[in-house]
Parts: sequence; C-alpha cells; structure tokens
Amino acid sequence: MTTAARITCGTCAMLVVAVPLVLYGHSTGPDPGYTAAPGQPPMACASAGCHSNDFKNGGPINAGGGSVTATFSTSDTYPPGGGPVTITITVSDPVNKHYGFQMTALVDGTNTPAGDFTPVSGQLVLCANNQPKPKAGCGSQLEYIEHNTPSTTSWTFTWTPPATNIGKVHFYLAGNAVNRNGIPDGGDHVYTNNYVLTPLAAFVCTNTSIPVITSIVSATDFGGFSSFAPGSYLEIKGVNLSQNTRTWALSDFSGSNAPTKLDGVSAKINGKDAFMYYISPGQINVQAPADTATGPVAITVTNCNATSTPTMVTEAGLAPGMLAPASFNVGGKQYMAALFADQFFVGNTGLINGVAFRPAKPGDSITAYGLGFGSVTPTIAPGVITASLNSLATTPFSISFGSTPATTTYAGLAPNFVGLYQFNITVPNVADGDYQINITVGSVKVPQTMFLTVHK
Repeated sequence: MTTAARITCGTCAMLVVAVPLVLYGHSTGPDPGYTAAPGQPPMACASAGCHSNDFKNGGPINAGGGSVTATFSTSDTYPPGGGPVTITITVSDPVNKHYGFQMTALVDGTNTPAGDFTPVSGQLVLCANNQPKPKAGCGSQLEYIEHNTPSTTSWTFTWTPPATNIGKVHFYLAGNAVNRNGIPDGGDHVYTNNYVLTPLAAFVCTNTSIPVITSIVSATDFGGFSSFAPGSYLEIKGVNLSQNTRTWALSDFSGSNAPTKLDGVSAKINGKDAFMYYISPGQINVQAPADTATGPVAITVTNCNATSTPTMVTEAGLAPGMLAPASFNVGGKQYMAALFADQFFVGNTGLINGVAFRPAKPGDSITAYGLGFGSVTPTIAPGVITASLNSLATTPFSISFGSTPATTTYAGLAPNFVGLYQFNITVPNVADGDYQINITVGSVKVPQTMFLTVHK
C-alpha cells in the first residue's frame, strides 16, 4: 500500500522599484490591473503608471533570461465547490534577486472574476477599485492577489474555486525581478505567464445500498494486525462501500491536509473522521485519526447513501509494523523490505525474479519503513503531509540483527509522506547470513518475524 502524497511548495514574487519615489510607492504592491490579462496593459508593470521609470518606459518583457511560473496543487484542474487550491508562484532571474507578483483569475474568455484568493503574511488582495478585499469579497469586481512587501524568498497562497462548474478558469500572472539600485537604467526585468484550469467532473451519487463491513485489519503489507494505533492505516473490507474505485489524488488535499471524504465515501473511528486513502466497492483503506482512546472502538463507513452498522476494533497507543509484503515471503521465510540509496532491496541477488536485490554489508546504510509507531517530536498529526524532520516521541527505539544491536541514524515520520515512518539503519558487524530483525519501540515489540541478508 502506498501512503504517499507529495506536494509541491515553492517561491513566488514580483515587484520592487529602483527609483526611490517609485520604490516606496509600489514596494507594497502595484495597483490592480497589471497582470497582462485581456484589456490590461500588455507590458504589465513595464507600462506607464506602474514601474515605467525603472523599465525605461516600456519593457521589453520576458527578455531578462528568467521567468515567472505558477504551480497548482490540483495540476491543471480545479474541483468546483471543493477545497482550496494551493498556488505557488516562482520568479527566477539570472541577475536580480528582489521580487514581487500580481495574479488574477477570470472565467476563460470573459472578464468575469472566478473564485476567491486568500493571502497570507506578506501578501494582500485588492479589488479592481484598488481597495483591499472586504470580508464579503469583491463581488463582481476582479480580485488581484499580490505581494505586500518585496521578497527574496517565497509566497504561497490558496484559491477557493467557485461553488459550481463555471467552465475553464484562466489565471493571468505577472512577476518582476528588480535590482533596487536607485537608477532608471532598465536593469529590472518583467515576466508574464498564464494558466488555464479545467473543472473536474462532478460526482453523482447513484448508490442506493447500505454499506456492510465484513472485516477490518491494519495494512497487510505492514503486518495486518487486528489492532491499530492513531495514524495506522486500516483495510476495511465489505460490500457496497463505494460506487467508485480510486486512491486519493493531490487535488483531494486541502493544502497539506488529507481528505476525509472521497466521492461521497467517509469513515469514522471512535466518532472521529478518518482520512480516506483508497475506495472501492469491496475495500476502503483509511488512516486512523488522532485519538487518546484505548480498547474497543466503533468504526463505521458511510457511502454516498447510508452508514454501516458499527464494527468494534481494538485501538492501542502503539501498533508498530514494518513493511514486509507477502511478495517478500520466499520459501516460507518473510523478508523485510529495506532499501539502499540506489533503490536496490536488501537480499540475495535474484531473491525475487525481476526485482533488484543485493545483500547488505556491515557498515552499509539501509532504509526501512513502518506504520503505527506513535507520535513524533515536533508534533505532526495524522492526515498531514510530513514537511520536516522529526523523531519518535516514544523511546527507546531499538533494532537488532539477531541479538546484535544496530545503530539508527533516523527514526521518525518520512518527509513528504502521510503517516509513513522511516528508519535509517547502519548494518552492524555480523557474520554472513540471514538475520531475524527485532524491533522495539518503548516496551512494545514489533510482532512480525522477518529477516534481512548480510554478506561481506
């Protein structure tokens, strides 16, 4: 089971001026209407009234050897009525390192505003009348999101799509890279770009059946236990669970937060929303939410029509398991899936046909993966993409090859994944052979019997 969902985060920027009077007049962002959208100055802020002194009255634009680009968390689509779309804007320039930006969104082929921008620190949203966007929004006026202070680093913000399908949405973007030398020498650079997002097809519920749960275990590739912990992944099997089959996509995420509903399907664990990774009529996979309960808890599944009868499953503070899929069981011996940096698996060459293996040597660094190892420091909640290094909150953590302890250089949630733990292990100095891997976190032992191969 893949538990990963990557998300892109980047930098964005646009406008600082080199003439002091203009610098302080526009360092908090340009007036609205300089994105080079239809009907706006095609030279963006190289036009009169914006930064024409800096750019010697008229550009050129897109000629400085750099660019302004935008990335969207939903790629080239948007979900009508769905969660916010994360947008990252990047200005690159070979010379100038002070940036600013302005962006607007229109219904494609019209001058009608589309959606709603939400700024964060260092940004603001103006209405077309050059007034800050009120709480009620800009109404029928275009919205412009832009820098509030010049930046050499980054801006990322969100855009909330319209509640209904309005067709294609066209984003217009301008970015400036300036030198701030105080001289109108034409050394500042203006870039423009534009993007079109198409609406995702709306989900229509046709399911008229009540979902029925027949079994629940933790992720089978990580042990398939009858109990689970907060952050564990569960495989819920049954009938009528979903009318569609798919895994979560980046467009289902709200920023770095995983979805709690896919195509009308959701699940609750002890009354709390689970995070929906995979749905199908006969099985759904979910990540358990944060919880302090231990002992039997109720799990229910709701399809787009009805809710199942609760099924009781045991929740524990820890339920650790390591990635050791059934495909790695060879001749009745279960091998753990551990990787070298070059993506070879640890094991004798040819262990599994078509899979790259080589045995580990003492001193090698290998990486293994797990689920259910509990909270980390600093805290990262279930259902959130891990964005930084961290460490297991429950200690001690130990791993041994047979009776010989190994050194672990990292033990925590894997960056850029949701709920997946990563362990960087240095192979100890042991003789050649297959070694049972024994792992303990706190006082809880990983119950799997699994092996890795060492050969000098």
